[in-house]
Amino acid sequence: MTTSNVVSSARSASPLGTLTVIPWSSEPSAESAGTPFLMAYSLGDGRDGPEAGQQAMRAALESMGLSVGDRLFDLGRDAGINASLLVEGGSAVLTLPFLKVQCPVPDEWQKAAREAERGVYLICSVRPWSEGVPGKPVDEERLRAFVSDEEMLADSAHVLLPVRRLQG
Repeated sequence: MTTSNVVSSARSASPLGTLTVIPWSSEPSAESAGTPFLMAYSLGDGRDGPEAGQQAMRAALESMGLSVGDRLFDLGRDAGINASLLVEGGSAVLTLPFLKVQCPVPDEWQKAAREAERGVYLICSVRPWSEGVPGKPVDEERLRAFVSDEEMLADSAHVLLPVRRLQG
């Protein structure tokens, strides 16, 4: 697993609180550059507290047409969901109706994203993660513990996002 620094959108006084994005990729193999992942989550610091933030995140995801925990949405096949991912020049730009963030990504993540046939695997966690603080590196063990937690995964929207690139 390759990790990177946490990147955040602007802090908000909304119920969602500080929304944050972190990239990582699975280990490459002889056959594959690995699987690129992005996770969007809140720090749980919204104006009405973490529980209200969870409800607000669930509502935001559902208003996009996503559901939490029960299926993998493939935006290469599922039409009508407003989300996009642009990967170019060492950055991933994730756009959701409630979040737009430019996230620096390591070279190995970019390579995995370029080679991924079905796109980047996005996890939108309803559960806040206060340990993944913007501007601070996240060690592999802490990230692995959070992203492999069955309750967190069940309380998340799962999306395959096609990778767009600038045409030049």
